[in-house]
Amino acid sequence: MIHRLLSSHPIALRRLKTMAIALSGAGIFIALGLPLPFLFGPLLACLIAALAGQSLQGMGQVSVAARTILGVAAGASITPDVVHALPKMAQTVALVPVFVGLIALVGLPYFRALGYDRVTAWYAAMPGGLQDMVVFGQEAGGDARALSLIHATRVLIIVTLAPIIAVQLYGVGLSNPIGLPARELPWDQIGLMAFAALVGWKVAERFHLFGASILGPMILAATLSLTGLLHMRPPREAILAAQLLIGIGIGVCYVGVTWRELRRFVVSGVVFVALLAALSAGFTEAITLLHLAPPVDAFLAFAPGGQAEMTVLAIVTGADLGFVIVHHLTRVIIVILGAPIAAKIILRRD
Repeated sequence: MIHRLLSSHPIALRRLKTMAIALSGAGIFIALGLPLPFLFGPLLACLIAALAGQSLQGMGQVSVAARTILGVAAGASITPDVVHALPKMAQTVALVPVFVGLIALVGLPYFRALGYDRVTAWYAAMPGGLQDMVVFGQEAGGDARALSLIHATRVLIIVTLAPIIAVQLYGVGLSNPIGLPARELPWDQIGLMAFAALVGWKVAERFHLFGASILGPMILAATLSLTGLLHMRPPREAILAAQLLIGIGIGVCYVGVTWRELRRFVVSGVVFVALLAALSAGFTEAITLLHLAPPVDAFLAFAPGGQAEMTVLAIVTGADLGFVIVHHLTRVIIVILGAPIAAKIILRRD
């Protein structure tokens, strides 16, 4: 009966297979004592399976819902102390538009030189969220498949290398407690976090806010934190589940990739990440030398990865989550608001 039910629902069957592969990857990483097993284990397992031609399936709205957990974690870190420290962050926050502008100046000519059309080249160069840039680019007439693979490659490489750099170069560990077990959290705090996650997500969606699953819960959780009602992060189990689903989400982006796409889209994405890394390293070094922020905080704040992934890394490294989130939020706002406007100007001139 179960087999008949699954056969009539192929998407459910593929999701079950994908989850089994992801959990196997996590289990192998745990057994080998490797870092971030619930992020890198599923990511690597799903990536290998996808490149091997397996038909995997993302978790749909479950993955979107998992991002609300990270939104709440980020919002809960916006405390009165962080607000009081905002003037001290002004100098580094002011560098974010410069950072985004330099990425655009480097990225657009780079992708144009490789033969991409102007719309695809522009949105491939923008350091925004994967989903946002694909949607914007597709609506403007760009190549959605190229954008998807280029941005997935950017996020994949940055998520993979950032922890290694943080450990080897800055001497931090990846064992910072990510949260208390659910059984140790007061029920009122769990209820407030669930409220912030669900209501923040749905209200942000109602107002068509990009990144609604993260930004909506983050805004509501920050409000609750600043009013003194919320003073804890989501439970450990929830953050581990979010890591698992992020790993799956990155891995399944490569389902059905062809050798031609690997040679063109993925390789061009890899080279672009090297260019981004050089820019990021320059900003990190300058901020560190000027004593504007600790090295690991500056590194994570200017690492051009996804907001959800950088939130996870900030938590596990013990970095100043409020500092990192403020800078990534600034970058996201600049890209989401500025990229479509700049694209119209560029296309009009073209």
